[in-house]
Amino acid sequence: MTAKEKAKFIIEYFSAKMPHPKTELNYRNEYELTVAVILSAQCTDKRVNQTTPAFFQKFPDFASLAKASEQEIFELIKSISYPNSKAKNLKKLAEIIVDKYNGKLPQTVEELVKLPGIGRKTANVLTSVLFHQPNMPVDTHVFRVSNRIGFGKPTKTPVETEKRLVKIFPPDYIHNVHHWLILHGRYVCKARNPLCSECGLTVICNYYRKKKQIKKN
Repeated sequence: MTAKEKAKFIIEYFSAKMPHPKTELNYRNEYELTVAVILSAQCTDKRVNQTTPAFFQKFPDFASLAKASEQEIFELIKSISYPNSKAKNLKKLAEIIVDKYNGKLPQTVEELVKLPGIGRKTANVLTSVLFHQPNMPVDTHVFRVSNRIGFGKPTKTPVETEKRLVKIFPPDYIHNVHHWLILHGRYVCKARNPLCSECGLTVICNYYRKKKQIKKN
């Protein structure tokens, strides 16, 4: 089965099983998603969702966040991983957005990655979710699931994975594919003890095929 045939199978499978996937981070606008995604680095969405209500109540927008002190920000996110660096980045980010972009989030990956705390994955998340651009964020789940399924030779970096997935999936589906692969990796194709018996993708999965061959031998 070719990479594009596997991509077609994935689209058909998840379109039936999960037609309207979305991020598990709670947010109401571009400001809240930006903060939530930055906080989610090396941290669970569950923990972020427990932290952000109080944060957004005190700092409801980029303008209020820009005026906050790093210590004030830290106090509200100290249960999150790497709170010191995230507090520093959030303040600087807000200041730049207010001063340079009139309080509005830039809408291109190229502009976003220049901002503190925003790497390529985060920029792809924001442009995909907020602006429906055909960009593919690659986190550990997407990287793992993609390589286990096998769309060709294993990719060695998230950027390689991103380029491959963007090439084989139609642009109109990239937004959904991002969420499908993350959620599949989070709940089914887990890093340890993947739930292959519950997976609907085993028919196209290289990892599962190799697993069966090992058992036979």
